[in-house]
Amino acid sequence: MSAAATRQQRRNRGTSGRGLSGQPIAYRLAGYVTLLITVLVVVVPVWWIVVASFKTQGDIYTTPATWWPQPFTWGNYHDVTENIQFGAYLRNSIILTVVLSSIKIVIGVTSAYALSLVRFPGRNLVFLIVVASLLVPNQITIISNYSLIAGLGLRNTFTGIILPLAGTAFGTFLMRNHFISLPKEVIEAARMDGAGPVKMLWRVVLPMSWPTLTAFALITIVADWNEYLWPFLMSDDARTAPLQIGLTFLLNNDGLTNWGVVMAGTVLAVLPMLIVFVLMQKNMIKGMVTGAVKG
Repeated sequence: MSAAATRQQRRNRGTSGRGLSGQPIAYRLAGYVTLLITVLVVVVPVWWIVVASFKTQGDIYTTPATWWPQPFTWGNYHDVTENIQFGAYLRNSIILTVVLSSIKIVIGVTSAYALSLVRFPGRNLVFLIVVASLLVPNQITIISNYSLIAGLGLRNTFTGIILPLAGTAFGTFLMRNHFISLPKEVIEAARMDGAGPVKMLWRVVLPMSWPTLTAFALITIVADWNEYLWPFLMSDDARTAPLQIGLTFLLNNDGLTNWGVVMAGTVLAVLPMLIVFVLMQKNMIKGMVTGAVKG
């Protein structure tokens, strides 16, 4: 046997049991199994919620559980709109989410721009204070915020719900770190061309920041839409209460919770965020591709 054939046999023995990427097949299989388990943990509860929303109350309580409605019914979705003022709660959620998210995005972007690209005394100290505020749980400030808002007579108003939630230390932190990573040559060239702060932000900085800005906006919108504790304390009725508060009135109906109606309300509450995610995901992917091409 020639020396070349011997070397080839050694290489074959060395690469046996390995995938195309050079990793052992056992490691790759373990990764796929872990990924499959993770997907099941996420998908199975969602699937159950959707299926239960089309079940009758008796079908939900059957043993063993069935994974398909028997019979299939739309009645739960009709009951949601009959049992609570669904339209009013949905309107309130949209108003609160749009206003809160807009305020947070504007504050986050402008404060991050000032803390990263504008030179002024004490800039690092201000940023440290912003970061320190991230370490303070929101629950700690609930009592003081409640006393303040109630003292101002703003309970059961949109203003009373929005004001304590309008701060965005996370957005400032996220966008500031991104602005610092932008090419300094482009920033300096814009300054030499006479671009002022507003023009610099609008024409130079933001066009290079769409992926991060879109991610920040998406996180903010989802968090504001799902806000529960503070609106629960501030709102008394359907005039200002968001949809998440309205869904609680579907529980314990006539002494027995009709989980089909509750699951239908949950699906309806999730659908707007799915639509927002699909719409913003396109912009996020487009921004990432553009940034990769420019890089």
